[in-house]
Amino acid sequence: MDLDTLRFGRFGTLDTAIEDWSKVVKHLETLEKQARDGLKGAAEKANWAGVNASVTREFITKTAGEFTDAHTEASSIHNILKDTRDELVGYRNELNEAISEGLKKNLTVRDTGNGSFVVTMNVHPDRVAEGTSVPDHSPQDAENLKTKVERIMKAAAESETTASDALKALVDQAVYGFSGASYANRDDAAEAMAAAEKLAAMAKKPAGMSPDDIAAFNRAMEKYHDDPLFAEQFAKRLGAKGTLQFWTEMTYTHAGARGSELQSMKDLQSSLRLTLATASFSDSDAMKQWKSDLIAESNTNFRASASTYPVGALGSQVISSLLRQGTFDTEFLDDYRRKLFKADRGAGESNTDDLWVKGYDNVDLVFGDGNGRDPLEGLFEGLSRNPEAASHAFQSKADLNHMLGSARYTDRGESLGRALQSAVTGVAVGDYTSPAPPHSAAQVEIMANVMNAVAQPDGGAELVSHGLGDAFGNMTAAYMPEISRAFAGANGVVFLTNSEKPQGLETADVTRFLSALSLDPAGRAGIIVGESVYTSGLLDAHLSDPSLFDGSREQVLSDIGRNAGIIEGIVAHSIADNDVQQYVDGETEYNAALHKQGDFVKTWLSTGVGYGSVSLFPDTPAGAATGAAVGGFAGGVIGMAVDRLLEGQELKGARDEALYATAKDLYATRHSVSDQTQQSVTDALERHHVNLPKDGASDIVRVAVNDGWDDASELLTNSKERPSG
Repeated sequence: MDLDTLRFGRFGTLDTAIEDWSKVVKHLETLEKQARDGLKGAAEKANWAGVNASVTREFITKTAGEFTDAHTEASSIHNILKDTRDELVGYRNELNEAISEGLKKNLTVRDTGNGSFVVTMNVHPDRVAEGTSVPDHSPQDAENLKTKVERIMKAAAESETTASDALKALVDQAVYGFSGASYANRDDAAEAMAAAEKLAAMAKKPAGMSPDDIAAFNRAMEKYHDDPLFAEQFAKRLGAKGTLQFWTEMTYTHAGARGSELQSMKDLQSSLRLTLATASFSDSDAMKQWKSDLIAESNTNFRASASTYPVGALGSQVISSLLRQGTFDTEFLDDYRRKLFKADRGAGESNTDDLWVKGYDNVDLVFGDGNGRDPLEGLFEGLSRNPEAASHAFQSKADLNHMLGSARYTDRGESLGRALQSAVTGVAVGDYTSPAPPHSAAQVEIMANVMNAVAQPDGGAELVSHGLGDAFGNMTAAYMPEISRAFAGANGVVFLTNSEKPQGLETADVTRFLSALSLDPAGRAGIIVGESVYTSGLLDAHLSDPSLFDGSREQVLSDIGRNAGIIEGIVAHSIADNDVQQYVDGETEYNAALHKQGDFVKTWLSTGVGYGSVSLFPDTPAGAATGAAVGGFAGGVIGMAVDRLLEGQELKGARDEALYATAKDLYATRHSVSDQTQQSVTDALERHHVNLPKDGASDIVRVAVNDGWDDASELLTNSKERPSG
């Protein structure tokens, strides 16, 4: 910045820009509210069907989000411009005051161009000849004035430059649309970018980082990891290869960390992951190149500088170790997943451990959470927090079947399950705040393919025991509407759903899938909780609004009761079949213990199956039914049904340990299902003051549940080989 530019600046153009942006912010605030409450709100309440259920709804949701981002970005631009203008006006006034003070001592400050200036004594020769007195000044006065003006000019230049850099970085964040980055003033944006530069410089020399340096690094990362400008600047300055080398060095240097050192590493690991996740959403040219370069390093051998081992860690192992927290950009996950899936498929299902794990004995990239040698585990964890990318990952049935098959030979089953759960539900694992979207046709197809894989007679049922049971249970809870339609057939319109493909599941596959899942404690819990919640939600909806079904309420009660009997009947018969099979196979000790207790549920009481983990709802039973399994239905009847379901159960922390603690045997279980369903009918009748005979309604449900129970046995017999005796 030139001295005269600041000294005589009028800032009229800048003032106009600030006023214009102020108007833009106000207009966008109005548009954001209209888009959020009107456009998006109406879309969420609408009964979409066909292509509109996925494409149009998704477009509207994203469009509404763009208005929010636009308002946020406009506010940031306005705030930075205004703050910079105020700072420059302050520096201009300070400069003119300094120059005026200099003139009193006959010192002049003159602009010499290119940001330079000189301080000279201002005495006219005639005044010297006439003997006119000259104001006293000393060389130190001139030096002091020079220093003061330099300080002012430097501060003004920094204000202008950092504002310009921040504004450019904001605009570059998104090629299309808006970044959504929020800053209250220029200082905040400038400080974030300066912090990124400092931390990137530290990360380039990890060997020189002392414990105090790491602590300071962690504090800064914790403060800024969600800041878009910080995240981009950090990643960009460190570079893709530098990022992977930094984490390789840290894990090697601090291998075997304990106590405070281990906690420090966990904090660093978390903040680094979250920072890179934030950075991945930038669409600037520099970040596009960074993401491309990162994936290109997948096969690079990364060794710590102090390591004596020739084999370090593959780039993909390092990358995946950093995907285990935070939500990464969909396009980046898509690109990385395609490359990793191709490599994994090339090894075959049974050789994936040989490909990724063996030969990397010294690799330990994940503090306190495995060793990170299988890069698919980290990728799956990343997919589990990005439902869109997860859905993309498993749309290929060949890829899905390979990954499921590989779970037999690796330890990736749990992480794979979480990714699948995210893919088919549209809800990130662990997210209890976002409403579950309607299932798209693509999601239903993935769920159908999962069920088909488990239904295969040549060992498909074994998949459940490879760490997938918990996630499969959650997925089943979320797909109770489609499962109910599969059993009801084409005329099962009583089973309300907003799914784009409500008839997308095959009855035989569903039957075999539920049967296999019933033998896993967490999976069984998902079935029972999902069925109970969906049944009570249906009863609540239909009895409060007769227009939902073009038929009698008696038919509604009968259809819903039969469905409950079928689903829970499959569970109970499968458990009973398993007990018999165990006996037939000669495992008499196991059989005797099971029959002595007479309670199949108590065999897995100690597993700690949690209500929240199996049903995608918060861990509060009374207010739990606002999510995926009920397709939008919620109310007091569901709350009471869940309370009854969990009543008398032993609790351990926030997780319930069991379901149906009073079910002593097969027939007691049937009675429990019937009683639960009848009580939900009673609750709904009382809540909505429906004029329907209580005893008659209960009898309809009782008969229907019993019929469904018998149908369940027949469905199992028709779909799989069952033990006799």
